[in-house]
Amino acid sequence: MVDNALNAQTQAELALAQAHVDNIIRKVTEQIDTLTFDPNDGELLTELVEGFSDKRGMVRLRIAETLGQIGEPATPYLTKALSSHENPVVRRACAKSLTLIGDPTAIPVLLNAVLNDEDTVVKGSSVGALARTGEAAVPELIKILEGDSPNITESMKGHAAWALAFIGAEAKELLYQALETENIAVRAAVVAAIAKVTQEEPNDNNFAILINALNDDAEIVRSEAAAVLGNLAHKPAVPALLKLLEHPVWETRKSAILSLMKIGDTSVIERLKASKEKESEANSEAIYSLAIGQLEKHQETDDWD
Repeated sequence: MVDNALNAQTQAELALAQAHVDNIIRKVTEQIDTLTFDPNDGELLTELVEGFSDKRGMVRLRIAETLGQIGEPATPYLTKALSSHENPVVRRACAKSLTLIGDPTAIPVLLNAVLNDEDTVVKGSSVGALARTGEAAVPELIKILEGDSPNITESMKGHAAWALAFIGAEAKELLYQALETENIAVRAAVVAAIAKVTQEEPNDNNFAILINALNDDAEIVRSEAAAVLGNLAHKPAVPALLKLLEHPVWETRKSAILSLMKIGDTSVIERLKASKEKESEANSEAIYSLAIGQLEKHQETDDWD
């Protein structure tokens, strides 16, 4: 009987708490609709953010959408909760809401969450929010890639590289500058980001930067450049990629082979066959056979056109 009573009390308290959250959402929504919402009403905004504690996913989504409508006036309340709330569900929702708003003033708190929050979802969502702030976040994302802090993991660097690519053309001048860094991870991430810029702005300068990266001192940068040129199917890159078939590092040769395959220029088939015959890498045959086979299929299709 005692357990039943406690359960009933818990259910009643939950229903009361959910009703309170529903009322807050309804109140804010009505004020927004009637143009009476006061962005300086800190108590109301604090209550709205606290509503992320609600266990109902659709309710949390509704709160996030409402805060997105409110925009930058909600940023201080979201960043406060993101930096200090004990409930990781609330912190996650705050980061996702900041993604909707894209306010650059949130960058310091978002960066702190990426580096120090214990919850991996909070970290990932904070990187997404950093990406939405655009060009202003690029210096901080590059710092993550440089890995100056001991708590920066490879996963964080991967997220940061994604964010740079997401920002793309908006920050192209900063990306061009960052390509001159001595940090290999940064150069590789910037090559991927410039590839995104090139998709948006397919001009000769952007393609030339990618082709030039094929000669980078670092294997990971060369391979990234080869991969993106293949994805972009940029035929003018073929001569530079063919030169890489003679490179002493197998991973670089492998990246060039796969890139040539993706570009689909059938004139390189004989060069690939010749390289295959000279190849010393033990596990290379499958890669060469795949590329040559795909290009020969292209050739057969071309012959029927």
